[in-house]
Amino acid sequence: MNKIRIKLQMLLSLILVFTTSCTKQHKQQPNIIFIMSDDHAAHAIGAYGGRLSKLGMTPNLDEMASDGMLFQNVFCNNSICTPSRASIITGQYPQTNGVLDLDHKLDTDKQYLPIELKKLGYSTAVFGKWHLKNEPINFDYYKVLPSQGKYNNPVFLEKGKGEWPSNKVETEGHSSDVITSSVIEHIKNRDQSKPFFVMHHFKAPHGFFHYAPRYESYLADTEIPEPASMYYQTNWGSEGSRGKNDSLRNYIGSSTSNRHFDINYHSNYFQKTDDQQQSAHEAYQHYLKAYLRLVKGVDDNIGKLIAYLKQEGLYDNTVIVYTSDQGMMLGEHDFQDKRWMYEESMRMPFIMHYPKMIEPGKVNDLLVNNTDFAPTLIELAGGSAPKYMQGKSFINTLQGKDELGWRTATYYRYWMHIIHHYVPAHIGIRSKNYKLMFFYGKHYLPEEEHEGHYWKKRYDGEERETPHTWEFYDLSNDPQELNNRYNDTAYSEIIAELKVEMLKQREELNETDKDYPEIQEIIKKHWND
Repeated sequence: MNKIRIKLQMLLSLILVFTTSCTKQHKQQPNIIFIMSDDHAAHAIGAYGGRLSKLGMTPNLDEMASDGMLFQNVFCNNSICTPSRASIITGQYPQTNGVLDLDHKLDTDKQYLPIELKKLGYSTAVFGKWHLKNEPINFDYYKVLPSQGKYNNPVFLEKGKGEWPSNKVETEGHSSDVITSSVIEHIKNRDQSKPFFVMHHFKAPHGFFHYAPRYESYLADTEIPEPASMYYQTNWGSEGSRGKNDSLRNYIGSSTSNRHFDINYHSNYFQKTDDQQQSAHEAYQHYLKAYLRLVKGVDDNIGKLIAYLKQEGLYDNTVIVYTSDQGMMLGEHDFQDKRWMYEESMRMPFIMHYPKMIEPGKVNDLLVNNTDFAPTLIELAGGSAPKYMQGKSFINTLQGKDELGWRTATYYRYWMHIIHHYVPAHIGIRSKNYKLMFFYGKHYLPEEEHEGHYWKKRYDGEERETPHTWEFYDLSNDPQELNNRYNDTAYSEIIAELKVEMLKQREELNETDKDYPEIQEIIKKHWND
């Protein structure tokens, strides 16, 4: 009996040690809240400076930046919602995860980020805009918008409310408010034996710009500063950007100016007058005020979430990330929307809070892209990034250390040739000081496969033809990308080096277009132009 008693005591002791160890591990692991808006340009956040910084639209994000780390050089590898979100959750580039454009679904077995965090003991949940089409089954809980969803009184698809996609629940209020309230309610009722990972995805400030009525007076009497490149054509582009014989000039997505204004999409922002520049000015003021009212709603809700975390004593042990799925052209080059490799579209805001690791008020210029988010969060959670992820963890940067062997340039690809806003398909590479782009001007699907796609009608006539041309920008001396220097012999050596780097990355990242030989041939033919 004594032997049995001793063995039982030993067993109980082992269980106690194991339980204590697990509890300690959970206490040491931070909670993680990944907040992502849709189309929020970095230059529409006060902490990033620039012409809009004095409008006071993001006091909570500005405070978060002053308490944590603001990243200046974070870029998406494809400035469109679905592919960017797929890269964020997989840590992979499009030709690896299979999501090239808005037509593709992310396979459920590739929802890697929640899969890996659950292995590390996290409870996982996603709220708001999902936009990856398949059910987010690898989250313990979800409450997501169907497709784009609605701004007002949104319907959600909620886990536990039936079979996907019939598991609809109705709500009342503005989507930014409803999503944040749902996140807070979820954290209140969480399993407190586990650290939590929550993806908090706003629909805002994606168009249409339906802001909450309480923001109607915000900026009403304010003159919004306008970009200098809005009213005139500069040497920023080439025929590659504007189509064969300039055929796309009056079609490319534009917010103002003398180009065709996308009446179907933004007609409520366009107030035509006989004075062309006055008309453009009025349209721009209307457009930006509506956009920034949505931004203000996002920021106010982030303030509400942070106040709750502080009240509950969760703030100091919670990693908070704020980003957007891409940037947004806010009149620069006379453009609205995203898709382009130009800075305002390609750049993502990225702010991190974690007082246990990050010193306050840090600003960092590491060259990061959206495939790096998942590896970094996994390492913050106590794990190691799996080898199938192509991005890299930048946890050393968060700890104030140098990253070894980090990339010197980041690769970009826009696939949806002239489908939306008539933006031509292009590839490119961006280093800290330079940017090189090639407009190859062709859809990846052969013409016989266009039938049945909603965008087929956009391919009528010669408008689908665009030239194969290069653009190159010296970002140190031309940060607004107003002067294409590709044919300037002073930059020949730098351009050659960037081409070598682009080919190298296309090989290393499985971005060679092996399934699209016609595009391969175009790139090969014009590589030395």
